[in-house]
Amino acid sequence: MANYGAKQRIPSSPPAPSSTDPHEQEPKGSREIFYANFRIYCPINIPSTSEAAGVRIMRNIGSFGLYYTLFVWIILFITLIPKRKVSLILLVIMTYVTTIYCLILRAFPNSVVLHRIIDKRVVLTLLAVATALQLILTEAGIHLAVVLASSVPLVLVHAVLWASFDAFEVETASAKGEMVPLTGHDESVAENYSDAV
Repeated sequence: MANYGAKQRIPSSPPAPSSTDPHEQEPKGSREIFYANFRIYCPINIPSTSEAAGVRIMRNIGSFGLYYTLFVWIILFITLIPKRKVSLILLVIMTYVTTIYCLILRAFPNSVVLHRIIDKRVVLTLLAVATALQLILTEAGIHLAVVLASSVPLVLVHAVLWASFDAFEVETASAKGEMVPLTGHDESVAENYSDAV
């Protein structure tokens, strides 16, 4: 019979008789140490100051900007499906143009023209304005306004409340700051957290 490279190990001594308590064989010290160092991490909390909230909003928009955009786009797409077919087609076309531009940026990372002369923020802003104008001209401006009025507050609430794990800082003197670590580690561990992406 072929064993396909698997090796069977035969124990050298017979197994010890099992007792009735399954935890009796495991040393209790390791479990106690594990639960003493165990911390529950909740990434949602309220910032301590308005400056901390502003910093958190900017960081989260940088980190989750694509997801926030997709959230708003999906809501707009769903609201345009029943009545505004032309607006929906124009939205899909502008999304296609934006995607092609982003793929060209990624395909040519060393291009001076694409990255230095033409700023991508300007191009993406122009594409967003052109999309908004197309929606307004095709009488879907009300849909756009309602979607933005309902989704942007949700995005801002998420951006204010979400504190990512790699955003925590270690303060050696005292834990006064808004971003205090969850466990009391030394500086070397905090440096490892700061490198996380």
